[in-house]
Amino acid sequence: MAGHSKWANIQHRKGRQDEKRGKIWTRIIREITVAARQGGPDIKDNPRLRLAVEKAKAANMPADRIKYNIDKASGNLDGISYEEIRYEGYGIGGAAVMIDTMTDNRVRTVAEVRHAFSKYGGNMGTDGSVAFQFKHCGQLIFAPGSSEDKIMEVALEAGADDVVTDEDGAIEVLTPPTEFEAVQAALEAAGFKPEMAEVTMRAENTISLSGDDAARMQKLLDVIEDLDDVQAVYHNAAIEV
Repeated sequence: MAGHSKWANIQHRKGRQDEKRGKIWTRIIREITVAARQGGPDIKDNPRLRLAVEKAKAANMPADRIKYNIDKASGNLDGISYEEIRYEGYGIGGAAVMIDTMTDNRVRTVAEVRHAFSKYGGNMGTDGSVAFQFKHCGQLIFAPGSSEDKIMEVALEAGADDVVTDEDGAIEVLTPPTEFEAVQAALEAAGFKPEMAEVTMRAENTISLSGDDAARMQKLLDVIEDLDDVQAVYHNAAIEV
């Protein structure tokens, strides 16, 4: 998402997330489970778990439920074992799409993802077919009207790679994944609270879609995001909403 449509896309995405609060909790619990099993239950020593807990808090998940899922995962109790798999493909107009999943049945998951692509106008790709079009980074986005100069000063001092002002006035701070938490903490300490903050796969270039193509692309993304095993969807479509 870039240019004039970025801010509108962010607001649309937040609205969609509010509508799907229950599904978001399920995805976050999955992420907490895997992070705690892989890196241990101490959030001070486990950056991935720390980010998952922050997501849980942002989604208004109760603290006791967060603790329960960390304890359950780190206690090696009997339960489902999740596998992380990334799928790649093409949407409307050749837009690049990457899908991160967490599943206990890869046969089911790949079948559901492939079906969504084929039914709604996309095509499943091979490993690496679109990944080169994305950069793994921390991304913090501030509302139009925020002070670019002050944000830039704080962010770069804290370890950010770049600060970008989009055509609609939204300000993006980009960081190495390892510096994301430090940059976010510095900005919030300076009084700048981002509208969105996450470690993500950011598209290096975008494809603008409008009218029917935009509607078809949004439908494809909605269907993929609604799949039970999907954790995150990244794409390079700038959709007019």
